[in-house]
Amino acid sequence: MTFNQIRSSRFAIALAAAVLCFASVGQAGPPLICHTIEIGQAKSLPWISHNWNLSGGENYDTKYLVRDTLEILAPSLEILAPSTPVLVRMETLRRATLYARRDPIAAKELLARLHARATSAESSGHPDALAWFDAGYLAETYKQWIGQAWMRVSKEEQNPAAGVDGYALVKKALALRGPSQNGDDAQMEFAAALITLSGPADEHHQHAQKAIADAKTDPLLAQNLASRFIGPQTETMSELLAKK
Repeated sequence: MTFNQIRSSRFAIALAAAVLCFASVGQAGPPLICHTIEIGQAKSLPWISHNWNLSGGENYDTKYLVRDTLEILAPSLEILAPSTPVLVRMETLRRATLYARRDPIAAKELLARLHARATSAESSGHPDALAWFDAGYLAETYKQWIGQAWMRVSKEEQNPAAGVDGYALVKKALALRGPSQNGDDAQMEFAAALITLSGPADEHHQHAQKAIADAKTDPLLAQNLASRFIGPQTETMSELLAKK
């Protein structure tokens, strides 16, 4: 593929994403893709685009996508190292999905590596809630982006997350968390509420209520709930979650 063909392909993907998000404002659009998660100064994958241009850093080499994503999600094996907050995981996996859209091999490898990380921990007798969350959230994000049939490069292109119930994995992560741990539970409830915007309604309402209530003690989550979905004329995230 020539340089011009690569540029044209990236432009087409970014344009398709912009059309998808703006055309879907009334229906809330694909929230795991169209809505940027505020993460403050935390490290994530490189990103320079504005919200409407979902192409990220144009010069980012996706051959490093799996390595870079895993380093952010699991930065250290040291026992005392703080875990990466769920909000940072959400934004990192959103960016990874958008980059993976132009690299099907990386897309498959990333999901496979995250799922293997979770199953390995479980097999060793030390189930990792955050590992299950990562695998589940990425699967659901893939479904909202790569799963759009009209965005596929070809009819033969398959969604790596086909057949994976990402929401079930996120619920498993929530069950493993137990009592609140440093605000991650509320952030995970926020993630589950975004995933279930289109249903099931009862579970969505439970996730949304918990996230909104617990945001009182989580300033960054509160900032995310107060942010608007795409632009200044749209509703806040808390309004979007509460009305569904």
